[in-house]
Amino acid sequence: MWVWYSALLPCGERQCGSNVVYSNTILGETHEEEDEILPRKDYESLDYDRCINDPYLEVLESMDNKKARRYEAVKWVMVFAIGVCTGLVGLFVDFFVRLFTQLKFRVVQNSVEECTEKGCLALSLLELLGFNLTFVFLASLLVLIQPVAAGSGIPEIKCYLNGVKVPGVVRLRTVVCKAMGVLFSVAGGLFVGKEGPMIHSGAVVGAGLPQFQSISLRKIQFNFPYFRSDRDKRDFVSAGAAAGVAAAFGAPIGGTLFSLEEGSSFWNQGLTWKVLFCSMAATFTLNFFRSGIQFGSWGSFQLPGLLNFGEFKCSESDKKCHLWTAVDLGFFILMGIVGGLLGATFNCLNKRLAKYRMRNVHPKPKLVRVLESLLVSLTTTVVVFVASMVLGECRQMSSTSHSGNGTLSSQSMSENVNSSIKTFFCPNETYNDMATLFFNPQESAILQLFHQDGTFSPVTLSLFFLLYFLLSCWTYGISVPSGLFVPSLLCGAAFGRLVANLLKSYIGLDHIYSGTFALIGAAAFLGGVVRMTISLTVILIESTNEITYGLPIMITLMVAKWTGDFFNKGIYDIHVNLRGVPLLEWETEVEMDKLRACDIMEPNLTYVYPHTRIQSLVSILRTTVHHAFPVVTENRGNEREFMKGNQLISNNIKFKKSSILTRAGEQRKRSQSMKSYPSSELRNMCDEHITTEEPPEKEDLLQQMLERRYTPYPNLYPDQSPSEEWTMEERFRPLTFHGLILRSQLVTLLVRGVCYSESQSSASQPRLSHAEMSEDYPRYPDIHDLDLTLLNPRMIVDVTPYMNPSPFAVSPNTHVSQVFNLFRTMGLRHLPVVNAVGEIVGIITRHNLTHEFLQARLRQHYQTI
Repeated sequence: MWVWYSALLPCGERQCGSNVVYSNTILGETHEEEDEILPRKDYESLDYDRCINDPYLEVLESMDNKKARRYEAVKWVMVFAIGVCTGLVGLFVDFFVRLFTQLKFRVVQNSVEECTEKGCLALSLLELLGFNLTFVFLASLLVLIQPVAAGSGIPEIKCYLNGVKVPGVVRLRTVVCKAMGVLFSVAGGLFVGKEGPMIHSGAVVGAGLPQFQSISLRKIQFNFPYFRSDRDKRDFVSAGAAAGVAAAFGAPIGGTLFSLEEGSSFWNQGLTWKVLFCSMAATFTLNFFRSGIQFGSWGSFQLPGLLNFGEFKCSESDKKCHLWTAVDLGFFILMGIVGGLLGATFNCLNKRLAKYRMRNVHPKPKLVRVLESLLVSLTTTVVVFVASMVLGECRQMSSTSHSGNGTLSSQSMSENVNSSIKTFFCPNETYNDMATLFFNPQESAILQLFHQDGTFSPVTLSLFFLLYFLLSCWTYGISVPSGLFVPSLLCGAAFGRLVANLLKSYIGLDHIYSGTFALIGAAAFLGGVVRMTISLTVILIESTNEITYGLPIMITLMVAKWTGDFFNKGIYDIHVNLRGVPLLEWETEVEMDKLRACDIMEPNLTYVYPHTRIQSLVSILRTTVHHAFPVVTENRGNEREFMKGNQLISNNIKFKKSSILTRAGEQRKRSQSMKSYPSSELRNMCDEHITTEEPPEKEDLLQQMLERRYTPYPNLYPDQSPSEEWTMEERFRPLTFHGLILRSQLVTLLVRGVCYSESQSSASQPRLSHAEMSEDYPRYPDIHDLDLTLLNPRMIVDVTPYMNPSPFAVSPNTHVSQVFNLFRTMGLRHLPVVNAVGEIVGIITRHNLTHEFLQARLRQHYQTI
């Protein structure tokens, strides 16, 4: 059933002979010259387009205003439930991270204080190692259970919202391993954050909760017929990812923009409102429970997110202090440039480490990954302990620090900053600056850099930045759930505080506020690593609750992104490329418009007929891996067989003739409507085609078409028609396109025995409803699990009621930019290429639109020129 097209396919006025010349590079393998990992073809695409077939139309016909309002109300309830559940997941993670971390530091700090006099600090180090290695070992075991739970999960969710189905990324087991694993990895002292995994957790909640089913809980089944499509699922995943950001940073607007900027390829006004509502629900759910548990004042709403930056405020005794001035913008721009350079360096080193792991760690037994995680934990613990005890300096405490303004949140922040000061080996009224940064939870260290009025030694800040930079780069990518937001913020805050100290000490700018420079440094480094602009700006503004920081943060992030993009991509895009995921960018390069659809399409098609025997369908499904098949008809020499009464061929030819008649009727209506245009030339042209007589019957119309030698789409210019008479093959050309049918639909029809015998009419074939067709979503039966003994191979399946008769399609002459925008904006999975006479000449999928594929075809285009 394969159709091999010749190298010369008509493409308008030019010949696209290069469209069947393929590169020798196999997608998914590593290019030897550039050592670049190309997109793999084993990733499936999600289908955002609706299949407007007969079962779907039956649902629309039965849908009245009352049912439509009920459906919309159920969707809003689901959105609210996703937000609440995401907030509860964040509460669970935060509660146990805080519990385990406080237990660890309390035991180790008491041991350090006792061993300072007795000289047994080695015992304190062993205690810290015992805690950290145990927690990290548990986190690694959870990743072994569900490997996709490793890392932050943001690259995977970004791929899902872009339209790529990543196996296991939104399963119930994933969110359980993710939530439990991240609390162990954070409590284990690794330089990771819990904010990134919160985004992944929220997305999983969004994907699973509206389905009311899980493959991990097969026995629990609910009769819930709603939201059985990729379209609805992707909307809920967008809402869940935004809710994760909102719960992590207390930034519902930033979460909405994050889902828009970093994820979803399809967006509309209704989705914006639902995503924002979900983010608000997550923020206030987490805020309500955290405020009640920590302060005992339920309903006070004082802790909006897992990461609280506190209030930025100058000391009341310093009248010359300002949060920032116009002069400081110059320093912020320079910090943005340096932050972009540091972020590019971080990404480059992490990419090399990731490639090394892919070659030397991942192919080995899974125990090697656990050992690597334990090695990173061991090294991190030793560095933290030794640096805290040996490399720190004793600095004088400020007598004016942390005067609360009376609110619970500010008092809690001040108490947190004061209680996290470490005095290891330092006399009274002094503190160990290195231990204060290293021997604390990362959130406490960030608050120290943002709000500690006491000074940090430039040497201490430099050493802390260097050690944290290297260790966090090494840590991101090991087999534990890990986020990158908090390590990047802490590393950047140290850089910003170092800049403030140098400006005060060597330039004499005593009026600058160190906390502002720490915040700008954090934004610069984080922006240089992740390359986010709009959403990160709003997230930081909402986290600081200081709108005046909007301009400097925006400028810093823009400069950091531009600087970093000059060298490499963002960290999430790098890891997407390393996985070989065919991610589609926002738009193509300008030079790609030198290519057209016929240059990039796949011309080798596997197709099915409107009426096909079960034997042929099983053969096609078992010998190919395609997920959609064009439904076509071809006539050639089958007219005589049709006249002899062959039921199968006659059904196909009848379907083709009725389709042509429908098209002719549509063309007649279009021509009649064109007569209302003022152009006399156009009116005369329409008069040549349409007579004033009454429309003939269907049989007469078909005969008239054959006699006048018109193609299935009549030519608007009769004088350009061929002079010689056309043959039957020219009138009814092979592969007339009628629609698309998915693999899942064909397998469902076979499993449910939807077919008819050759002695019967196709009207006797059983009909399936839309609910029955989508009952097995999202895991449809596999063709290889089908019991062939239950099927009669001579039976015929009429696929026309279940195919999509009106999918999006493009002409072979369509420019690549138009093809790309249509495919990405509409969230398509397959895009047929249909010529002017209704013949399908190729098909375009996601892999034909990746940057690497387009670059290869562009090189071939230049070679042919």
